Amino acid sequence: MTQRLLKGAMAGGSQPYGNDELETLATHCTEAEDAAKKVERQVTKSAAAILLENRIGEQFDAIVTGASDKGTWVRLLQPPVEGRLESGSEGLDVGHRLRVQLVSTDVERGFIDFKRIA
Repeated sequence: MTQRLLKGAMAGGSQPYGNDELETLATHCTEAEDAAKKVERQVTKSAAAILLENRIGEQFDAIVTGASDKGTWVRLLQPPVEGRLESGSEGLDVGHRLRVQLVSTDVERGFIDFKRIA
């Protein structure tokens, strides 16, 4: 698309696309890119769940990366993967360091769940 626009401009001819057509193409490209990013995120989450699925019950050092009404998320320091803190999130805020235990993984959905260790 860009090459056709440049070629047309350099030749001094008319634009190969009208403004309405460009807007439609831009919307399509944005939607396709958003869909590709969603798939990439899902693959990354599922790969992390595969990495940890045999380590249920193990403890890890972590840092809180997100805290809201929807839940609290932590990132392990080693290996650097992220999951949901399913219990023990009271009083935690982004940036807090804590010790967590891996409770469960769901590879298909890309879920990793932890609980806080006192």
